[in-house]
Order: sequence, then C-alpha cells, then structure tokens
Amino acid sequence: MSIMMPAADQAVLARRTEIVAALRAIVPGEGVIDSAAEMLAYESDGLTAYRQPPMVVVLPDTSEQVAKVLKYCHGQGIKVVPRGSGTSLSGGALPLADGVLLGLGKFKRIREIDFDNRVVVTEPGVTNLAISQAVAHAGFYYAPDPSSQIACSIGGNVAENSGGVHCLKYGMTTNNVLGCEIVLMSGEILRIGGKSAENAGYDLMGIITGSEGLLGVITEITVRILQKPETARALMVGFAEVEAAGECVAAIIGAGIIPGGMEMMDKPAIHAAEAFVHAGYPLDVEALLIIELDGPQIEVDELITRVETIAKGCGSVTLQISNSEAERNLFWAGRKAAFPAVGRISPDYLCMDGTIPRGALPKALARIRELSEKYGLGVANVFHAGDGNLHPLILYDANKPGEIEKAEAFGADILRCCVELGGVLTGEHGVGIEKRDLMPEMFTEIDLNQQQRLKCAFDAEGLLNPGKVFPTLHRCAELGRVHVHAGKLAFPDIPRF
Repeated sequence: MSIMMPAADQAVLARRTEIVAALRAIVPGEGVIDSAAEMLAYESDGLTAYRQPPMVVVLPDTSEQVAKVLKYCHGQGIKVVPRGSGTSLSGGALPLADGVLLGLGKFKRIREIDFDNRVVVTEPGVTNLAISQAVAHAGFYYAPDPSSQIACSIGGNVAENSGGVHCLKYGMTTNNVLGCEIVLMSGEILRIGGKSAENAGYDLMGIITGSEGLLGVITEITVRILQKPETARALMVGFAEVEAAGECVAAIIGAGIIPGGMEMMDKPAIHAAEAFVHAGYPLDVEALLIIELDGPQIEVDELITRVETIAKGCGSVTLQISNSEAERNLFWAGRKAAFPAVGRISPDYLCMDGTIPRGALPKALARIRELSEKYGLGVANVFHAGDGNLHPLILYDANKPGEIEKAEAFGADILRCCVELGGVLTGEHGVGIEKRDLMPEMFTEIDLNQQQRLKCAFDAEGLLNPGKVFPTLHRCAELGRVHVHAGKLAFPDIPRF
C-alpha cells in the first residue's frame, strides 16, 4: 500500500479476544465475523488497489445495536469504519488493522412509503434501485441513479453524496434527502430533518450528506420521490472530435436547455461498451453524447428539435433519437455498463472523479490526452458531461512493476488539472484515501483545520473512519497548534498523512 494510514494501536490488538467477546454479547448469533478467511470479503471497497483486513467485522441489524457497539468502542478507544455495500471508489470504507468494520448490510428494510408527502423512509442497506422499484407501481421513482445503483446502498449514497446520469436536472443525493437518523460515536441517537424540505435551525443534513462516515453512522434515511415524467426520449449524437462534443454540451446548457441527463464517452469507452452491451453505438466516432429530454410530450418534441440544431451546428456526424422506451433504455445500458465494460479490455483501471466548469471541458480533455502520452497509459473517458463531472478510467496492469504508481501519478495530475481549471477534486465519489493527500491543492491549512473542527464537534476522539479525507490527522485538543514558519514544518521527521 503506497498510501500511509494511521499506525495500529498495539494495545487494542492485544485485547482482540476480549473485544470480540464483548461485541458478540451486543450482536449475538452471526453478527460478528472474526476469522481471517471470512473477513477477506471486507478488506477492500471498490478501490481494490488498496487492501487491509479489519480487526473484526460487526453486522448489527438495529439502531440500538449500532448505538451499543459505538458506545463500547468509544469507551475502549477503538476505531470504527462504517461500511455500506462496499462500492465506494475512493477507499472510503477501507478497514483499519486495529479497527471494527461496522457493516450496515442487514439494514435492508423500507420502513415507510408515504405517497401523500412524496417520501420514502428507508434503512441504509437498501439499494438505490430498490427504492425506485418499491414505488414504481404508483408512477414514482428516486432520481439519483449512480451507475452502481443495482448494488450500491442508499446509506453509502448519502455518505458520499452520490450522483448519477440524471443528477443534472434532478440534483445529487443532497438535493433528494430530507432527513436521517444518525448514531454518534458516543452512542447517542439523533434524528435530523424529516419529511419536510424546510427545517428550523442549521442545515445539519447538508453536513451529514457527503460526510464519508466521519461524523456518525446513518441508520435511517428519508428520501424524496418524484413522479415519472410523461415522456422521456434520448438522443445519441456522435462527433468526429472529442472537443466538438464538449462544445456541444456547453452550447446546450447555454441555450437554457436542462436535459434529464447528458453523458459523454470517448472512443475507447464507446468500443468497450458496445462490445459488452451491443447498444448500437456508432464505432467510427471519437465521442458520443447521450442526451435525455423529459417532460410533457409537446415540450420534449420542441427540445429535441432545438438540440438537433445545436448538435449539427457543433459538427455532429451521427444522430439517432429513441423511438420507444426499450430503445431509450438500450442507449443508457451501454453508459451504465461502461465501467465493467472497460474492465474487459484492461487487467486493471483506476476510475477517477473530478469536476470542472462545463466550459473548460475541451481543455480538460486535451490535458488528459497529453497526460496519457506522458505516462504511457491508456485512458477511457466517461463523463457526466452536463455538470462537468469527469470519470477518466486509467488503464494499467498491476502485475507490471511500477504501473500502479504511474496510474496514481496520472490520476493525481488529472485532479490537479480540475482544480487549476476552476473545478474541484471530487464530484460524487468522495475523498476517502484516494484524494486525501491532494486536499491541500484545493484547501488552505486554515480551511482544513476548520473542517476538522466540525468533525471534532461530532467525534472528539477521532475514532470514526480515521485516516480518511484529511491529509494530516490532528487530535481535537491540539488542532491548529502545528505551526509553519518560513515554509518549514517543525519536527519534519514525524510521519504525517
């Protein structure tokens, strides 16, 4: 592992047998996993380049059990890493050798469907897609739709503020979550928000959403559901140049048109997806846009005409419009399967996640091409083009010495480029460990200290998911006391991460 994590507490490891017994008393039956072989399934999340078996895995199935586990670990000074379905692509659920891996996979119940208030109250282990399936019979759905929606849990979506292809028009997770139940490290259970879009006091839901498991463990979530639009049709537009596709994205948004979704793939991603799904993608183009327009039929028909005109003005060479729901779904099937499809053409890949202003898309694409040549590694680009969220897939072979290090350096340069162009380090995957050491590229020491003070308000001992998000781990009592003078850090030989 090339990323430094907090040193294991040997005193805690020496008490492992005692700790496991105490946890079994709280979560009886099959709720505790402590054998090395059985814990292998939890040694990594979706960022499989980094692995670390946990000290023990605990699988509670009630909020009360979660509260008791956290209260025990708090009293014993034991670190805890919350985990949903393990689909995180930033290492957010990477375990610690001296920590408890707290899995929420048993929280699989939808507690309430309230069509009058257009909300669903769900446990965190319910998959993203299952929420839409539960309300589909009444013509409703849950809008955020990550590509991993068949597997990713709604709790993990809240922790990472996940997006998806339809978030351009309908918002990210944070725009669709109204309330939650959260258990603090002390074992205290809090209820934040509710069924109303507006609540008195501070916007605590805005703090919890995207907090990556650093503030508390979410055990219940209230999400907004929407009525399905009357009509939804997709356009598949091909371009001879990637930059032209980027210009088309900016032109559509600049014309005041907000599609339900607008995605881009470059040639390597197009070929991989087509070979995997057979969606009918054109193979002789350099870039492909999938643009979905939804709403009343008369509005959709008008918008299709306007988008066709804009696309032709930007130099499109192919244009196909879906004529049925099956065809629309087929257009999206290739994009949804792009990540596993690329896995068929490369032994390994790193999926990056950065965001830029839409107008900077052509510059970002040109820079990624230059970096690909610099590092001698291929790249397949898949973008949430409408909101500037880039997902370059860096292709490498972990069996070749030095390639993982080259891939990491390539990815870091892409993220630096995003910041330089006026964007940010992440769009929906979170910071985790992947982008942790790049946080100073975007934030000053003052910014980072202020963010850490917020964590301290929720988790004063720093026991929840330590080693993630922040490049330097401070104890709350000493936060801000590290002094840099004339560009020199005191005690430079002390390991920091």
